[in-house]
Amino acid sequence: MALDSHLTFTLALHGATAPPGSDACFSPYSAASALGLAEQAARGRTAEELAAVLGRDQSGLLHAAAELGDGAQLAVANTLWAADGITVEDNFQAALVRWPGGKAETVPFETDPEGARRRINDDVDQTTHGLIPELLPEGAIHPHTRASLVNALYLKTAWRRPFPEHATADADFHTPDGVRPVPTMHLDESVGYAHENGWQVVRLAAEGGVETVILLPDGDLESAEAALDAQSLRALVESPKQHKIRLALPKISLDVRADLERALQGLGVRELFTDDADLTGLTPDRPLWVDSILHQAVLRLDEQGLEGAAATAIQMRTMSLISGEPLEVRVDRPFLLLVRHAETGAVYFFARVVRPA
Repeated sequence: MALDSHLTFTLALHGATAPPGSDACFSPYSAASALGLAEQAARGRTAEELAAVLGRDQSGLLHAAAELGDGAQLAVANTLWAADGITVEDNFQAALVRWPGGKAETVPFETDPEGARRRINDDVDQTTHGLIPELLPEGAIHPHTRASLVNALYLKTAWRRPFPEHATADADFHTPDGVRPVPTMHLDESVGYAHENGWQVVRLAAEGGVETVILLPDGDLESAEAALDAQSLRALVESPKQHKIRLALPKISLDVRADLERALQGLGVRELFTDDADLTGLTPDRPLWVDSILHQAVLRLDEQGLEGAAATAIQMRTMSLISGEPLEVRVDRPFLLLVRHAETGAVYFFARVVRPA
């Protein structure tokens, strides 16, 4: 199923990009969108390696999760930034316009690479409402850059049951470096809850069909996380039933950058980054290969709701239950967190929180 492929991809990329014992955050939705477009451009072994990582077609899942109900803001942009004069294949253009927020733009990579970089960054900045003002750092664009596939995502929504702001207070959180006080929100409500297979699972509903799932291990996060696979993760996130709980949850603010090139190579996507890459589905012009894949995710959770943004850029260049008494749930040690589309299960953000801000 597409969801199983999506969750397998989520866990694989998380494992390949998140150093042990550190905070981590990325957007499976953004990364899968950008790589899905690259798969549309790829042929031969290059396409086969991408398909092996992405799994069975995720495009239907990504399309469905691009539409939310009332009360939530969601912006998705998938843009091909092509060099002036490049010939883009008709089939790729047709696939692009079917992608959520799909569009093509031309920029002067060869004659004004810095201007091209600023234009791409400005577009991402606008889509992400200022959360990601500079996805591409200085030097990310070269005169030999011929194309850039960029996904940008912005999500903002409010809790259906907000945390009372007056109840927020510092509380101890057990980090790998020791115990330290962090701003902690408190909620006494009926929400989704389960205790399954060594994990406490809390599901917080938000407006528009978005939900946040907190996965708190009974023991050490590192070993519990390592044992997760797509099937066990799906069983956990789908297990909560309505239960009266007294929840203590740290406020969260994460901003994480990652270069996905090495991670993807470790997962078997290798030809894409060599001069053997076949991207002739994008253009019949001079052979292209992928120089870098940059990703950034920003995620904030507070008393009112959540706000997040993510962007992925693929740079191509030429060769040159309800009870009476509330159950106490204290999220006071490292945990995992997912922000997902309730109907399809598509994961907008996947995070590991070790040292809350």
